[in-house]
Amino acid sequence: MIQKVLIANRGEIAARIIRSCQKMGIRTVAVYSDADQNAPYVKMADEGYLIGPPRVNESYLNVDKIVAAAKDSGADAIHPGYGFLSENEDFVKRCQDEGLIFIGPSSDVIKQMGSKIAARKAMQQAGVPVVPGTDGAVASLEEAMETAQSIGYPVMLKASAGGGGIGMQIVASEDELAKAFENNSKRALTFFGDGSMFIEKKLENARHIEIQILADQHGNVIHLFERECSIQRRNQKVIEEAPSAFISEKTRKQMGEAAINAAIALRYSNAGTIEFLVDENENFYFLEMNTRIQVEHPVTEEITGLDIVEQQLKIAQGERLHFTQEDIKINGHAMEARIYAEDPVTFFPSPGHITKFDIPTGKAVRNELAVTEKSDVTPFYDPMIGKLIVRGETRQESISLLKQALAQYKIEGIKTNIPMLLKVVDLEQFKMGNTTTDFVQKHYLPLVQTN
Repeated sequence: MIQKVLIANRGEIAARIIRSCQKMGIRTVAVYSDADQNAPYVKMADEGYLIGPPRVNESYLNVDKIVAAAKDSGADAIHPGYGFLSENEDFVKRCQDEGLIFIGPSSDVIKQMGSKIAARKAMQQAGVPVVPGTDGAVASLEEAMETAQSIGYPVMLKASAGGGGIGMQIVASEDELAKAFENNSKRALTFFGDGSMFIEKKLENARHIEIQILADQHGNVIHLFERECSIQRRNQKVIEEAPSAFISEKTRKQMGEAAINAAIALRYSNAGTIEFLVDENENFYFLEMNTRIQVEHPVTEEITGLDIVEQQLKIAQGERLHFTQEDIKINGHAMEARIYAEDPVTFFPSPGHITKFDIPTGKAVRNELAVTEKSDVTPFYDPMIGKLIVRGETRQESISLLKQALAQYKIEGIKTNIPMLLKVVDLEQFKMGNTTTDFVQKHYLPLVQTN
């Protein structure tokens, strides 16, 4: 049984993991940089270890310092959260070498799913539909142009080793492709150490819908239904909901089965997410697999009643899943809005000192917070300062609850994206469920850029 967990992360996800550990009677160890020494999650943990200066390569990405903190504290397990080292196969191997339980899948699976090209091939072998495109990296601009011509513009140019929208670009013509290929390849090399690119067909009016899975170490795999994550800016999600208002029960079943088949083929263990693009006719195509907890996992928890972090911990210590697929039911409708310290029009980060921080409360409201009043939002990390989650009996009730809760925030000292979120959830297209991945560009930006 796991006795003490070191959380190799920061902010709201570190606090979230600590709460589940506390519920299970597991002691916790926080690691923090100089910039985070007064962060709420550090105070929540049983112990805290300073691991370096604010820059991530000297702190949260420094494997030696994190492993040393785990050994010094007597932790027997490490939870990576999301981002940072959560999908780094070398970190997983190091944990294994040091006798530490890594709360996540194996290094081999992380490596395979970390390459979009390898992941695509694995999904094809598992019988999961993939978007038309290249099965490997394109070797040159000329090959890229030939591929784009054959599948038809617009296309998505993607970094094979990347994620979070880095190195990704929609390309509508040959002229655009020539410029984008070189720029994105250089950017991918800088961020991921791998400049290889591949091409997929850009699906028009697509939705980003993902399936949450849980898999134990004994071959049992279930899915926890879908999340719709189509409201995005700069290819990053800002509003998520569960279940999707778009897909039918038939498609839900098919997507769930595809996700389970993929996990079984990979011999996957722990929590994971299979992300799909879904077209106007409910045809779905594999996008990528996230081999970690997701930012948006709370909406799934709200409609299923499960604590996904608790399940991660139980799976990591060898327990079997205590329920079957038939035991999991959808109960109500949940939405999550990510609260960022950023300009609501340009989306540029807005670091600074928070002078006032009043948050919404209520029975149907859940807050996952990275900051409190008097906190500093630094330029060193992602500017997300929290997540607002609500649950209603219906989607319309969930929208109403989200609007009410967003309006209750009182944050001063920094700019936030709350004005954007309020506008989006009040748009008729959103209320109707017409939430495609280009929603922000089509419906929100024209509204604010002309006023």
